[in-house]
Amino acid sequence: MQVTETLSDGLKRGYTVVVPAADIESKRAKRIAELGKTLRLPGFRPGKVPATVVKQRYGGAVTAEVLEESVNQATQQVLTERGLRSAGQPKVEVVSLEPANDLEFKVELELLPDIAIPDLSAITLTRLKAEPQAETIDRALSEIATRQRTLEDVEARPAAVGEILTVDFAGKVDGVAFQGGAGTDSDVEVGGQGFIPGFTEQLEGMSPGESRQINVTFPAEYGVADLAGKAATFDITAKKLKRANVPAIDEALAEKLGFEGGLDEVRQAIGGRVQREYDQMSRLRIKRQLLDALADRADFPVPQSMVEAEFAQIWQRVEADQKAGKLDDDDKDKDDDTLRTEYRAIAERRVRLGLLLSEIGRTNAIAVSADEMTRAMRAEAGRYPGQEQMVLDFFRKNPQAAEGLRAPIFEEKVIDFVLELAQITETLVSPEELAREPDVPAAITGSAAAPVEATPAGDSQPSGGDDAGQMAGAGG
Repeated sequence: MQVTETLSDGLKRGYTVVVPAADIESKRAKRIAELGKTLRLPGFRPGKVPATVVKQRYGGAVTAEVLEESVNQATQQVLTERGLRSAGQPKVEVVSLEPANDLEFKVELELLPDIAIPDLSAITLTRLKAEPQAETIDRALSEIATRQRTLEDVEARPAAVGEILTVDFAGKVDGVAFQGGAGTDSDVEVGGQGFIPGFTEQLEGMSPGESRQINVTFPAEYGVADLAGKAATFDITAKKLKRANVPAIDEALAEKLGFEGGLDEVRQAIGGRVQREYDQMSRLRIKRQLLDALADRADFPVPQSMVEAEFAQIWQRVEADQKAGKLDDDDKDKDDDTLRTEYRAIAERRVRLGLLLSEIGRTNAIAVSADEMTRAMRAEAGRYPGQEQMVLDFFRKNPQAAEGLRAPIFEEKVIDFVLELAQITETLVSPEELAREPDVPAAITGSAAAPVEATPAGDSQPSGGDDAGQMAGAGG
């Protein structure tokens, strides 16, 4: 095989490859001989079909198969002999494909860069911690008690705030009924939450048997685009008035909830749940700090093909958000050229971070075990009750889909590895401060996309995302 380098520009490489016709013919003859031993044709004993007959019937298909196999093998040989790691699928262009002649083709590719891993022990981070407050647990207990409430009918009279009206309602926008805008025998808490702002407040004073029309306006960010920001009317008919009986927060409530240890055990369970939520927020905050620190230390060129692929995913989401009117407030007044520039910077940051995380994992033998993958698949299957086995079979038959489960596991293991090496100072803060969004420039927010070998993937969140989102990883 003859290989000539035709391009060497940064991470880009190009080669012309010539495979001798004799090599092609040797592979072709071998394949035809193999077929002759397995074919079953009328008039011939099994395994005794002459090569001339095989050539006559299957020569074209065999030749095509051998040529394709030769291109793939020769391309892989070029990469292996030169120690090259491709950042994606090499681009192959066949120059000469005549069976009787040498096979000649061109191959172009981008390489993964050489990545110097920074001194991870020199990274300094602050882990914000918060602890559940007594008032938080009391509020949660009150909400639990409220959910355990019972309703009892009361005499017909004007409804007061906090009482329950059973109503029929029918909504209209510009005089036309809309989908999902009607309900029958719906229990609505007067002045309560969960409806369009202003809806439940206007039920105050209604008595069973009374009808009235109320006016409301859908929020600008309402989930249904056709209704967002629109004024609407609702025709309301009150049918019953009920009073909510909320149980006392005592040992009887604990017993009803199944806690043998009484109210103290309930409070401990609530505190543990709240603490886990705080710990998750804490991890997201320190993970963002870590990714920022790594991004500051990542100084190497990135394959533009990977950046373009990542940008295409991001821009698809941006265009969808534009169409749905869901762009971030910071982006609404920017033209497309400005948005493209900013989100291309996001794409490049994601790819660079992803490559660095992947290299950290590779050089430190961080891998996703079979048991971890099995647990992840079972957890995902559990999201589809009654279809668990179907989901598991899907992942087993589609390795690429299963890779989507491997990626976040690998990412978390790499993050844990780096956090073990970094210098971390813990600071106790209020829950409000822990939950407060840090001031992060828009041009660097978004999930990083670590490659699987060399293929970018990941969760693209152009609006409101952050680097602490999921990243596809290369592990195992």
